[in-house]
Amino acid sequence: MKKRLGVKSGALADHLPQVTIAAKNLATEMTNFNVEAKDLHGEPSITTEHVQNNRTVRNMLGERGIRPEELPAAEDIKKVERRVAKEEKALEESQKLPKHPE
Repeated sequence: MKKRLGVKSGALADHLPQVTIAAKNLATEMTNFNVEAKDLHGEPSITTEHVQNNRTVRNMLGERGIRPEELPAAEDIKKVERRVAKEEKALEESQKLPKHPE
């Protein structure tokens, strides 16, 4: 998947499109819900539940014409975080009032 998205370094999750992250979160939350609702215990039954939920979410995306493997990579989240921090610092600096002599 890293190769397909052109991710050279870092975590794949830092480059996933937002819809893919949301889909993965939905499948995980469905699993969490069903583990309690169905009183699932043990790795095999929980893993089976999670795989089924991922397939269900993927099928739903496909029905809507969304194929995660064909989506372009998102901008590296680490780069975005650094850029935002730099811009916030520059904004803070520009908003400081000049000191007046006493």
